[in-house]
Amino acid sequence: MKERILVAAVFVPILFVVLFFPPPYVLTGVVAVICAIAAYELVSAIGMKENKRIDIYAAVSAAIIPIGVYFDIGQTVFRAAILLLMCVVFVEAVITFKTLRQISFAQILATLFGGAIIPYFLSSLISLKILPEGRIFVLLPIIIAFITDGGAYFTGVFFGKRRAFPLVSPKKTVEGCVGGIVASMAAMAIYGVILHFNTPYDINFWALLIYGLVGGVVTELGDLAFSLVKREYDIKDYGKLLPGHGGMLDRFDSMIFASPAIYLMVSVMPAIIV
Repeated sequence: MKERILVAAVFVPILFVVLFFPPPYVLTGVVAVICAIAAYELVSAIGMKENKRIDIYAAVSAAIIPIGVYFDIGQTVFRAAILLLMCVVFVEAVITFKTLRQISFAQILATLFGGAIIPYFLSSLISLKILPEGRIFVLLPIIIAFITDGGAYFTGVFFGKRRAFPLVSPKKTVEGCVGGIVASMAAMAIYGVILHFNTPYDINFWALLIYGLVGGVVTELGDLAFSLVKREYDIKDYGKLLPGHGGMLDRFDSMIFASPAIYLMVSVMPAIIV
């Protein structure tokens, strides 16, 4: 636990600095690296030890997609990347059929998910950053994800009694899930107050509360979704890159759901008018 807290105490402030201060191309590079590592971890986790080339294909595809989003050709790059990735993976599957290196259809789909869907969703951080005053918006999914996780953890520790999803995530409780969502909504309200008194922006607090509610729900769903994959493939963590936290995918699993959800809400229901 001490190791987990120490890594978080160092890692989270660095992440906030990278999100808030540098220009968008710096964040693009960071997201590209995160996506490449996450894709590699996922493909490795689903049993591709005999087909290491697939890991590389997925990682390269995952790194390219955020760059396309930065240059405002995200849709084109995404379509090209997922098409090429699908082609090379099916070529490998055809070649290795009925051999010890045979690739299952489930592994093909997981490769496409890790190499294309995950980076496209995480690239919503870049889409938020390149908005006018984007440094204000890009913090939204980060705040929601980390506060939801923290709120759920501490509420579960102190008040948790009823197991919510014992077969998927044994330590999660109903009380913890509710506490995480409430904490997310409270964090959005506080963020709105800070912006209200320190910036000239118009703040719609009701919309911010909806951000917190929806963001909290999808954050917890993201955590559960990737826990489900770990249970199915009987692995503890996706990697060992972050001591106490596991791999990159273990740390950013909830962001895969939260980032696109927040970007959609910012687009259709602005809470911060700049």
